[in-house]
Amino acid sequence: MQSTFARHLLAAEAVRLQPEQPFTWASGWHSPIYCDNRRLLAFPEIRTFVKDALCQLVRAHYAQADVVAGVATGAIAMGALVADALGLPFVYVRPKPKDHGMGNQIEGRLPEGARVVVVEDLISTGGSSLKAVDALRRAGAEVVGMVASFTYGFPVAEAAFREAGVTLHTISDYAHVLQEAVAQGYITAQQQTTLAQWRENPAEWGNDKQ
Repeated sequence: MQSTFARHLLAAEAVRLQPEQPFTWASGWHSPIYCDNRRLLAFPEIRTFVKDALCQLVRAHYAQADVVAGVATGAIAMGALVADALGLPFVYVRPKPKDHGMGNQIEGRLPEGARVVVVEDLISTGGSSLKAVDALRRAGAEVVGMVASFTYGFPVAEAAFREAGVTLHTISDYAHVLQEAVAQGYITAQQQTTLAQWRENPAEWGNDKQ
């Protein structure tokens, strides 16, 4: 499953390399690689693969969940597809409460004490994902865990999830994507070296390119 999804990411051009003009993440980190899982929604076969894989992870690890929550905005669509396939209610969580209308941060009906599995599209530092967990817990939900399409596997994220008491299961990860990219000739030897250097210290990498 991990290698298959990595191949899908490359086929859909959801993984982009730009070492000379690094991307800037919301965390402020600079990165030579960007993964945009939202592109996968445009490919029916890949979209179905992702939905089925996430459902498989939920059934295997969080069968007790009675509500699915998607993290806005990237995981709203896939979270809704997963909830539909599992026959469960769906809500989604904004980064912060709206500043107008009802002022909701969680959209949808979330019963008190609901056992929620969170669906995320991508895990980088883990900050935005765990903010959604905090919002759900403040609303009285029990977060049983999280599933995601892809993770970079950064130690800082793994530590944050441990501290928050949240388990995470993903379809694939950075190592598998890099392995497939090398196998397909998608990246050069020089780019492989750049990606390895970035992975060693992503917080500091690229600061000289600002």
